Amino acid sequence: MVSQVKIPTLTDAVVRKRGKTIIGPVDLALPRDGFTILLGPNGSGKTTLLRLLHGVERLSAGQLTWATSEALARARQAYVFQSPTILRRTVAQNLAYPLQLVKTPKAEIAAQVADWAARIGLDGALERYAPRLSGGEKQKLALARALIRKPEVLFLDEPSANLDGRATREIEALLIATHQQGTRIVMATHDLGQARRLASDVLFMLRGRIHERGQAPEIFNAPETPQLRAFLDGDIVE
Repeated sequence: MVSQVKIPTLTDAVVRKRGKTIIGPVDLALPRDGFTILLGPNGSGKTTLLRLLHGVERLSAGQLTWATSEALARARQAYVFQSPTILRRTVAQNLAYPLQLVKTPKAEIAAQVADWAARIGLDGALERYAPRLSGGEKQKLALARALIRKPEVLFLDEPSANLDGRATREIEALLIATHQQGTRIVMATHDLGQARRLASDVLFMLRGRIHERGQAPEIFNAPETPQLRAFLDGDIVE
Protein backbone atom coordinates (compact mmCIF):
# COMPACT_ATOMS: atom_id res chain seq x y z
CA MET A 1 0.00 0.00 0.00
CA VAL A 2 1.35 3.42 -0.98
CA SER A 3 1.81 5.90 1.86
CA GLN A 4 -1.06 8.34 2.28
CA VAL A 5 1.15 10.93 3.97
CA LYS A 6 3.04 12.94 1.39
CA ILE A 7 6.57 14.02 2.24
CA PRO A 8 6.62 17.82 2.52
CA THR A 9 7.61 19.94 -0.46
CA LEU A 10 10.62 22.25 -0.19
CA THR A 11 10.67 25.51 -2.11
CA ASP A 12 13.85 27.65 -2.14
CA ALA A 13 14.73 26.00 1.17
CA VAL A 14 17.83 27.34 2.92
CA VAL A 15 19.41 26.39 6.24
CA ARG A 16 22.18 28.56 7.67
CA LYS A 17 24.15 27.95 10.83
CA ARG A 18 26.73 30.33 12.31
CA GLY A 19 26.64 32.35 9.13
CA LYS A 20 27.35 29.34 6.90
CA THR A 21 24.87 27.96 4.38
CA ILE A 22 24.40 24.26 5.12
CA ILE A 23 21.53 23.64 2.70
CA GLY A 24 20.15 25.47 -0.24
CA PRO A 25 18.55 26.76 -2.06
CA VAL A 26 16.72 23.45 -2.55
CA ASP A 27 13.48 22.71 -4.39
CA LEU A 28 12.21 19.20 -3.81
CA ALA A 29 8.95 17.29 -4.16
CA LEU A 30 9.28 13.54 -3.70
CA PRO A 31 6.62 11.04 -4.84
CA ARG A 32 4.60 9.17 -2.23
CA ASP A 33 6.15 5.79 -2.92
CA GLY A 34 9.68 4.52 -3.42
CA PHE A 35 12.96 3.97 -1.62
CA THR A 36 14.95 7.17 -2.00
CA ILE A 37 18.66 7.12 -1.26
CA LEU A 38 20.63 10.29 -0.48
CA LEU A 39 24.23 10.15 -1.64
CA GLY A 40 27.03 12.67 -1.34
CA PRO A 41 30.38 13.34 0.31
CA ASN A 42 30.62 14.10 4.00
CA GLY A 43 29.34 17.60 4.73
CA SER A 44 27.16 17.75 1.63
CA GLY A 45 23.98 18.27 3.66
CA LYS A 46 22.38 14.82 3.67
CA THR A 47 21.51 14.77 7.37
CA THR A 48 20.18 18.33 7.34
CA LEU A 49 17.97 17.54 4.36
CA LEU A 50 16.58 14.48 6.15
CA ARG A 51 15.83 16.59 9.21
CA LEU A 52 14.11 19.19 7.04
CA LEU A 53 11.89 16.59 5.42
CA HIS A 54 11.07 15.17 8.85
CA GLY A 55 10.11 18.63 10.04
CA VAL A 56 12.64 18.99 12.85
CA GLU A 57 15.12 21.37 11.18
CA ARG A 58 14.31 25.08 11.10
CA LEU A 59 14.44 26.88 7.77
CA SER A 60 16.45 30.08 7.47
CA ALA A 61 14.63 30.97 4.24
CA GLY A 62 12.18 29.40 1.81
CA GLN A 63 9.14 27.25 2.45
CA LEU A 64 8.27 23.77 3.66
CA THR A 65 4.72 22.83 2.68
CA TRP A 66 2.78 19.89 4.12
CA ALA A 67 0.04 18.23 2.03
CA THR A 68 -1.78 17.37 5.25
CA SER A 69 -1.59 18.80 8.75
CA GLU A 70 1.90 18.83 10.21
CA ALA A 71 0.65 17.07 13.34
CA LEU A 72 -0.83 14.20 11.31
CA ALA A 73 2.29 13.88 9.17
CA ARG A 74 4.56 13.82 12.23
CA ALA A 75 2.40 11.13 13.85
CA ARG A 76 2.81 8.89 10.81
CA GLN A 77 6.57 9.34 10.39
CA ALA A 78 9.60 7.87 12.10
CA TYR A 79 13.29 8.79 12.09
CA VAL A 80 16.26 6.56 12.91
CA PHE A 81 19.53 8.29 13.70
CA GLN A 82 23.02 7.17 12.72
CA SER A 83 23.88 6.71 16.40
CA PRO A 84 20.83 4.92 17.82
CA THR A 85 19.09 6.53 20.76
CA ILE A 86 18.50 3.78 23.29
CA LEU A 87 16.50 4.26 26.47
CA ARG A 88 18.23 3.16 29.67
CA ARG A 89 15.72 0.38 30.05
CA THR A 90 15.29 -3.22 28.98
CA VAL A 91 14.85 -4.31 25.37
CA ALA A 92 11.15 -4.96 26.08
CA GLN A 93 10.68 -1.53 27.63
CA ASN A 94 12.38 0.15 24.66
CA LEU A 95 10.02 -1.58 22.24
CA ALA A 96 6.95 -0.87 24.36
CA TYR A 97 7.64 2.83 24.84
CA PRO A 98 6.28 4.15 21.48
CA LEU A 99 3.07 2.19 21.96
CA GLN A 100 2.67 3.40 25.53
CA LEU A 101 2.85 6.99 24.29
CA VAL A 102 -0.33 6.47 22.25
CA LYS A 103 -2.05 4.50 25.04
CA THR A 104 -2.10 1.15 23.25
CA PRO A 105 -3.80 -1.59 25.33
CA LYS A 106 -1.35 -3.63 27.40
CA ALA A 107 -2.22 -6.94 25.75
CA GLU A 108 -1.54 -5.49 22.31
CA ILE A 109 1.73 -3.97 23.51
CA ALA A 110 2.87 -7.35 24.82
CA ALA A 111 2.02 -9.05 21.53
CA GLN A 112 3.75 -6.38 19.43
CA VAL A 113 6.85 -6.40 21.63
CA ALA A 114 7.14 -10.18 21.32
CA ASP A 115 6.61 -10.02 17.55
CA TRP A 116 9.20 -7.32 16.91
CA ALA A 117 11.76 -8.83 19.27
CA ALA A 118 11.51 -12.05 17.26
CA ARG A 119 11.88 -10.17 13.97
CA ILE A 120 15.15 -8.61 15.08
CA GLY A 121 16.49 -11.71 16.78
CA LEU A 122 16.21 -10.36 20.33
CA ASP A 123 13.32 -12.49 21.54
CA GLY A 124 15.69 -14.18 23.97
CA ALA A 125 16.94 -10.84 25.29
CA LEU A 126 13.76 -9.00 26.26
CA GLU A 127 14.94 -8.41 29.82
CA ARG A 128 18.48 -7.40 28.89
CA TYR A 129 19.56 -3.84 29.67
CA ALA A 130 19.46 -2.28 26.20
CA PRO A 131 22.53 0.00 26.52
CA ARG A 132 24.66 -3.15 26.88
CA LEU A 133 23.67 -4.53 23.48
CA SER A 134 26.17 -4.67 20.63
CA GLY A 135 26.20 -1.93 18.02
CA GLY A 136 24.26 -4.02 15.53
CA GLU A 137 21.71 -5.07 18.14
CA LYS A 138 21.19 -1.45 19.20
CA GLN A 139 20.61 -0.37 15.61
CA LYS A 140 18.11 -3.17 15.02
CA LEU A 141 16.34 -2.26 18.26
CA ALA A 142 16.17 1.40 17.25
CA LEU A 143 14.76 0.42 13.86
CA ALA A 144 12.18 -1.94 15.40
CA ARG A 145 11.14 0.76 17.86
CA ALA A 146 10.59 3.13 14.94
CA LEU A 147 8.62 0.54 12.97
CA ILE A 148 6.46 -0.82 15.77
CA ARG A 149 3.87 1.93 15.21
CA LYS A 150 3.77 1.15 11.48
CA PRO A 151 4.87 4.54 10.12
CA GLU A 152 3.91 5.48 6.59
CA VAL A 153 7.20 7.33 6.09
CA LEU A 154 10.58 6.32 7.50
CA PHE A 155 13.70 8.52 7.47
CA LEU A 156 17.09 6.93 8.17
CA ASP A 157 20.52 8.48 8.55
CA GLU A 158 23.32 5.98 7.82
CA PRO A 159 21.55 3.13 9.66
CA SER A 160 24.33 0.60 9.11
CA ALA A 161 27.38 2.83 9.52
CA ASN A 162 30.17 1.05 11.42
CA LEU A 163 28.29 -2.27 11.44
CA ASP A 164 29.73 -5.56 10.24
CA GLY A 165 28.45 -7.39 7.18
CA ARG A 166 26.03 -9.64 9.04
CA ALA A 167 24.39 -6.78 10.93
CA THR A 168 24.19 -4.71 7.75
CA ARG A 169 22.51 -7.58 5.91
CA GLU A 170 19.96 -7.95 8.73
CA ILE A 171 19.20 -4.22 8.73
CA GLU A 172 18.74 -4.24 4.95
CA ALA A 173 16.40 -7.24 5.14
CA LEU A 174 14.23 -5.35 7.63
CA LEU A 175 14.18 -2.28 5.39
CA ILE A 176 13.31 -4.26 2.26
CA ALA A 177 10.43 -5.99 4.05
CA THR A 178 9.24 -2.66 5.45
CA HIS A 179 9.26 -1.04 2.01
CA GLN A 180 7.47 -4.00 0.44
CA GLN A 181 4.74 -3.58 3.04
CA GLY A 182 4.13 -0.01 1.87
CA THR A 183 6.34 2.26 3.96
CA ARG A 184 7.92 5.17 2.11
CA ILE A 185 11.65 5.28 2.89
CA VAL A 186 14.17 8.10 2.53
CA MET A 187 17.68 7.15 3.63
CA ALA A 188 21.17 8.61 3.61
CA THR A 189 24.08 6.22 3.18
CA HIS A 190 27.79 6.40 2.41
CA ASP A 191 27.78 2.78 1.19
CA LEU A 192 27.49 2.67 -2.59
CA GLY A 193 26.88 -1.08 -2.59
CA GLN A 194 24.00 -0.59 -0.19
CA ALA A 195 22.62 2.23 -2.32
CA ARG A 196 22.66 -0.01 -5.40
CA ARG A 197 20.92 -2.80 -3.50
CA LEU A 198 18.13 -0.68 -2.05
CA ALA A 199 17.45 2.46 -4.09
CA SER A 200 14.52 3.01 -6.40
CA ASP A 201 15.68 6.60 -6.93
CA VAL A 202 18.66 8.68 -5.85
CA LEU A 203 19.42 12.25 -4.80
CA PHE A 204 23.10 13.20 -5.11
CA MET A 205 23.98 16.11 -2.85
CA LEU A 206 26.98 18.38 -3.20
CA ARG A 207 27.75 21.54 -1.23
CA GLY A 208 24.25 21.71 0.25
CA ARG A 209 22.36 21.36 -3.02
CA ILE A 210 20.78 18.55 -4.98
CA HIS A 211 23.35 18.24 -7.72
CA GLU A 212 21.72 15.38 -9.60
CA ARG A 213 18.68 13.17 -9.16
CA GLY A 214 17.00 10.33 -11.01
CA GLN A 215 15.93 6.71 -11.03
CA ALA A 216 18.54 4.35 -9.62
CA PRO A 217 19.45 2.51 -12.87
CA GLU A 218 20.11 5.77 -14.74
CA ILE A 219 22.01 7.34 -11.85
CA PHE A 220 24.34 4.39 -11.37
CA ASN A 221 24.80 3.40 -15.01
CA ALA A 222 24.77 6.75 -16.77
CA PRO A 223 25.47 9.68 -14.42
CA GLU A 224 25.02 13.03 -16.15
CA THR A 225 27.56 15.14 -14.26
CA PRO A 226 31.32 14.64 -13.84
CA GLN A 227 30.95 15.15 -10.08
CA LEU A 228 28.56 12.23 -9.66
CA ARG A 229 30.62 10.10 -12.02
CA ALA A 230 33.72 10.80 -9.93
CA PHE A 231 31.85 10.06 -6.69
CA LEU A 232 30.63 6.70 -8.00
CA ASP A 233 34.19 5.89 -9.08
CA GLY A 234 35.37 6.44 -5.53
CA ASP A 235 37.22 9.71 -6.21
CA ILE A 236 37.25 12.61 -3.76
CA VAL A 237 34.58 15.15 -4.64
CA GLU A 238 34.55 18.59 -3.00
